[in-house]
Amino acid sequence: MSQGVQYDGITRRRFLTVAAAAVGGVIALTPRWSAAQDQKKEDATPEGSRSASQLTRWAFLSDTHIAGDPEDKYRGFYPYRNLQKAFTQIASDLPEGLVVTGDVARLTGQMEDYENFQKLLLPVVGRRPLYVALGNHDDRDHFLDVFESPAGRRPAVKGKHIVTVDAGPVRFILLDSLFATNVTMGLLGKAQRAWLQRYLPTCDDKPVILFFHHSLRDEDGDLQDLPRLFDIIKPVPRVKAIVYGHSHEYGFSDFEGIHLINLPAVGFNFGDDQPIGWVEARLGSEGGAFVLHALGGNQDQDGRAKELRWRS
Repeated sequence: MSQGVQYDGITRRRFLTVAAAAVGGVIALTPRWSAAQDQKKEDATPEGSRSASQLTRWAFLSDTHIAGDPEDKYRGFYPYRNLQKAFTQIASDLPEGLVVTGDVARLTGQMEDYENFQKLLLPVVGRRPLYVALGNHDDRDHFLDVFESPAGRRPAVKGKHIVTVDAGPVRFILLDSLFATNVTMGLLGKAQRAWLQRYLPTCDDKPVILFFHHSLRDEDGDLQDLPRLFDIIKPVPRVKAIVYGHSHEYGFSDFEGIHLINLPAVGFNFGDDQPIGWVEARLGSEGGAFVLHALGGNQDQDGRAKELRWRS
């Protein structure tokens, strides 16, 4: 790689170093709230969680599908342009951090896919951390090669990329449902499930939100060991929600009081009835509010908040 290529005044090598550091969780999670911002967000705040000191605001994204070619398109949508717009919106009112639930890459997780993703990080790099779960179109080795220090503490589960995040009033656990690159189905696997079962009792009483890529339906391309996962988390009241992508659909459901939050895709939708965009999440000890920021597709729900209360 040429060391002299410039990105807005930063050498390519320097940019990759800074970007990797940002994704590596080097940046502290520092709240930057103002009274005006809190008033502005009041309507999207769950009851019982009105205090800014008890809330954290995050950007949730999924299925960015960035290719090595910035002009790559599918169904008339340009994923590179969509993510560029999403990061610009997020940078204009910075949350505490960002989570992407997989399929960062377009199809087979090529190095140039992740390098283009890094370029798009410029509006937030060095300002807020980014945490990434891997999807079926990602390549675990290529991802880890490009992002040398993935964010958070990664427990030693062989062949899986796991991240835990203390996000103020809540705790995030990013699991790895990537079974094989460009193979649609997802699998957590026995070792990762066993790790989760051991880890959950060690957590404090903060609400726990699980993140991974694969959807929770009963289809061949979905998470294949979902029943085993439910067996683990159902009796653990601190687990409040699962956030996932894969289906390129936006929706909310629940299982035994555990909220199931299906993020829309950033790159493209599979049906005209679905939005393209990202979700702003405002989270507290009692619940969360989730606001859709639609970039394209069906924009009927753009700006609407879905409020959820955590199970007891």
